[in-house]
Amino acid sequence: MSPLLDKLGRPLQDLRISVTDRCNFRCRYCMPKEVFGKDFTFMPRNKLLSFEEIERITKIFVKIGVKKIRLTGGEPLLRKDLPMLIERLANISGLDDIALTTNASLLERMAAKLKQAGLKRVNVSLDALDIKTFQSISDTAHKNETVLRGIDKAMQVGLGVKVNMVVKKGMNDDQIVPMASYFKKRGITLRFIEFMDVGQSNGWDYSKVISKKELLATLSKHFELESVDANDIGQVAKRYRYRGTKTEVGFITSVSEPFCSTCTRMRIAADGKLYKCLFATEGFDLRSLLRSGLNDETIQSAIVSTWRERVDRYSDERTEESAKNRKKIAMSYIGG
Repeated sequence: MSPLLDKLGRPLQDLRISVTDRCNFRCRYCMPKEVFGKDFTFMPRNKLLSFEEIERITKIFVKIGVKKIRLTGGEPLLRKDLPMLIERLANISGLDDIALTTNASLLERMAAKLKQAGLKRVNVSLDALDIKTFQSISDTAHKNETVLRGIDKAMQVGLGVKVNMVVKKGMNDDQIVPMASYFKKRGITLRFIEFMDVGQSNGWDYSKVISKKELLATLSKHFELESVDANDIGQVAKRYRYRGTKTEVGFITSVSEPFCSTCTRMRIAADGKLYKCLFATEGFDLRSLLRSGLNDETIQSAIVSTWRERVDRYSDERTEESAKNRKKIAMSYIGG
């Protein structure tokens, strides 16, 4: 089957599915307590896509070329019986990879079940090794030693592990080298993510962005790094390797070096809205189609039409004015 291309010639290959809008952290750049406080109303269960609906829609996406699925949130491990969903997805013919993004606070006790169900990889969000910095960013009483034990357990049971660190000037830039040293010793890929203007509530300002160029310069004072070629058109990270090792470090450069031209991803929010871009302003209501009695062919046709009309390239076009004034969907809702 020929790849399904959008108007800019980008193939559809990856699907990210948010399974919940809830999270047990309140990271200041994602779900600040000022917005997501005790009185915030999250989605009721009947508004979330069921496991049966997620399985059905995944099968449709696989038919039109998707090879990789990533489960996101919120915190996906808060979704009850998540291993059951992973097992359903793992049995879909033609799906090559199932991954999950998590804060790892629940990973230690769930890693074995996730692996047994068919999960292949986890991307762990961790922004600091220093406990005070970690708790300040996550705005919880959780300790990062719980996250680190979760990472160790995931490695122990055979899951692939990458760690993602959002870097914001004045927040955790003093943790760049300690994080690199820690995960280099453990042979785990660490990826530095430039602070992005996702959603409406993270207080983004360009002056708080530490660019890949600056990050690389800082790391090069302590480590010998060599570049690694991309292995996939949809790869988002600029890859480097510690010389003399197989351990990599990556940079996700949505601000300083946008990768819109090679974006192969669609996203489904927890309530079944389909989004063509992380910085989208509105989505397409898949849940209504799934619950309206329409057959798979009709739903597939709607998805195909949506992708073929896609022209999104927000990061290429970003300005400080658009970053501040354009209404965008919250990351906890759309999935990172």
